[in-house]
Amino acid sequence: MIASPFSLVLGYWRGLGAVLFGTEPSQPGLVNQVMRTGILPTISVVAIVFGSQLVTAADPDPYENYVKTSRDFKPVKQDAAWLRKAFPSWVYMPWTHQWGIGYTDESGKWSVASGYNGAFVDWDRIDGNGSKTGRLDWITKYDLRFYVDHLAGKRELHMWDGAIPKDKLNAIHGNGVRTNPVNDAMKDRLQKLMSKHIAAVKSSPLRSAYALDDEISWGHFVHPSMWCVTDDKAAYPAWLKEIYGPNVPPRKNWITYEDVRPKLATWAVKDFDASQLMDQWSFNDSYWNNFVGDLVEHSNSVDPHTPCGWVGGQSPNAFGGYDYAKAMRKVQFIESYNIGGSQAIIRSFNPKNAIPAVTSHFHRESADTIWQTWYYLAHGNRGFIGWVEKWFDGTTPKAWHKETAPHFLEAGKKIGPLMSGSEWQHDGVAIYYSHASIQLGWIMDAAAHGKTWVNRNSDERLGGSHHGRKAWENMLRDSGLQHSYISYVDVIQNGVPPEYKVLILPACLCLSDVEAKRIRAFVEAGGTVIADFMPGLWDQHGKGRATGGVLDELFGVKHTQDLKQNGVFGGKLWCEVDQDANFSWKTYDGFLTNGNTCIKDASGFHKAVRDMKTVNVNKIGKGTAVLLNLSPQWYNAYRSAGAESATKRSTFMEPVEKAVGKRWVSLKPAGGKEHGYEITYWKKDGRTILFVCMNPEISVSSTGGGNSVGLNASVLPVTLSFAHKVSGLRDERTGMDLGSGAEFKFDWPMNEAIVLSFEGKN
Repeated sequence: MIASPFSLVLGYWRGLGAVLFGTEPSQPGLVNQVMRTGILPTISVVAIVFGSQLVTAADPDPYENYVKTSRDFKPVKQDAAWLRKAFPSWVYMPWTHQWGIGYTDESGKWSVASGYNGAFVDWDRIDGNGSKTGRLDWITKYDLRFYVDHLAGKRELHMWDGAIPKDKLNAIHGNGVRTNPVNDAMKDRLQKLMSKHIAAVKSSPLRSAYALDDEISWGHFVHPSMWCVTDDKAAYPAWLKEIYGPNVPPRKNWITYEDVRPKLATWAVKDFDASQLMDQWSFNDSYWNNFVGDLVEHSNSVDPHTPCGWVGGQSPNAFGGYDYAKAMRKVQFIESYNIGGSQAIIRSFNPKNAIPAVTSHFHRESADTIWQTWYYLAHGNRGFIGWVEKWFDGTTPKAWHKETAPHFLEAGKKIGPLMSGSEWQHDGVAIYYSHASIQLGWIMDAAAHGKTWVNRNSDERLGGSHHGRKAWENMLRDSGLQHSYISYVDVIQNGVPPEYKVLILPACLCLSDVEAKRIRAFVEAGGTVIADFMPGLWDQHGKGRATGGVLDELFGVKHTQDLKQNGVFGGKLWCEVDQDANFSWKTYDGFLTNGNTCIKDASGFHKAVRDMKTVNVNKIGKGTAVLLNLSPQWYNAYRSAGAESATKRSTFMEPVEKAVGKRWVSLKPAGGKEHGYEITYWKKDGRTILFVCMNPEISVSSTGGGNSVGLNASVLPVTLSFAHKVSGLRDERTGMDLGSGAEFKFDWPMNEAIVLSFEGKN
């Protein structure tokens, strides 16, 4: 039957009306959506209407629309000038629960003389009169900038200290609801506590930040947690509709890893479907971080002059709310341990380095404490929260404080103010942050444990995503190339910024269609993309793609959709290392060799897909796409073995250096003694600020750390060599003007930093 002209016209106008004004409240149409959100959704193809049916060749991508419009990615206030006013310099804030010297004139003078220019006040030590211990008066007298810990109390955002109580283990691993559900009732409780605690300190001009709680998590640290974060039954279905649009997959029950684990051994990529589990974790992350953001905004409403965030941050992880692309949009202050690359990721996701990011300090020996001070300054940290255990013999400070004091004083009075307002400089290299890939990586890693996955802790010591990121970071740093991370959110919203020449995809197993489109556009415009292995074989939900990797055409390869775990790495697991057999590993070499049947390529690195070639280079448009089909993890072992062994990174670095060039500043000589040095650089007021520091191995845990391993504290004569002449070079530590030139000599204490500045950019 052929429609009449009248019915075609009527159908057209009905269809157009549906597009513009919607057909029901849940589908509001473009006009109403713009009125409600202020955002015009992307329409890829013009709609054509036949009869009374509206037909679109392609609707907007729901996932792209979600990332562009959802409150999940809407930042709290993060104004740079406001944040720097509240936290103007580098501050050492002793966490003084084991402070054995009291709050007296003697202890105040000692603190200032020792470089401890900050303090903290805890939730149970303040009341409406200011302080039960007189601490605020003491803080004011000695001009100590402070943060308030546990602003939102304890046992809500952080549920248990130490191990999980045995009677709670089944709950955290099960498919129920968080035993202390995150909901409006909790929000009301916490906001009342926060208002009370803010009122107790709001009169002090020295308050610098509020911390909601310590080591917060929707589970327990980053322990494998399967429950739902909230008892709000409407929240998850609404979130799924936001993510998927009208085609929400059926979700009958909340599941756990045990519903997925047994299938990993038989699934091919085309059958692989971890989407329900990963959606649950992503929902928990979103609900949690939005809740945190609401608390931060409540804090701002009570005290609009002081930033708010949290302390005790963990590694990027499938559990606990540690999708840093979401988390960094919801805080104004953060302390995170140097764990799983978190420090570099936080620095990268910190707009204009304005959010005061500090880290923990545990004293082990003076040389290490001095190194920590300079290393973290060089990477943009704004201070320490110090654990004061064993600082005193009774009421007498230990002698090591006199050794560290000059460095704390210099950081607080000289280099900290210099760094305030500075912005990180990179060498045109971006590392991609795909949180979905971190989630899927955990799913693959944990299979080795069988049913004992419930006991998996210390994921940063085991997880392939963590070791891979670490290897990439250190290969770049050891090659004299600085990088920044760029998140899936930034790329979906804005594409890959043109300031980058290279985009590295580290184990980016999961990529959405829109991410693939943005990455391809970057390459076509002249960029170089480098993937280590199996990029985009799964979508952003952890569902295997039926036609191979979403970037296969870009790389000029073909991953078979029939690929199973017997076709990757050692042929026994989807991942490189049996992490159960190596649960208590001691050395990187042992970790990578014990029980391993991987194919070691001539480059010295393990092949990922066993029957694919390595180092495939494909020209696309003006750019280049390189698929290595190699894991970078062996670099962690090679670097530990010394400078000569570390040169094996050339397989990974050659395509990077071809795109961005060689390092523009280096140390001479560059032999075994200098191995592991790093140079960081910042810009401020028309000058480049440059740090030379050591980048040794780090000892850290889920409860803090960041101490060096194998640190060399000797004094080394070095020559700093620039590729081009620099002008107006100044030694910022001594204040000495060094003039212009291309080479400068220094005696470098290797547990300290050389800090210089010069005119213009590199």
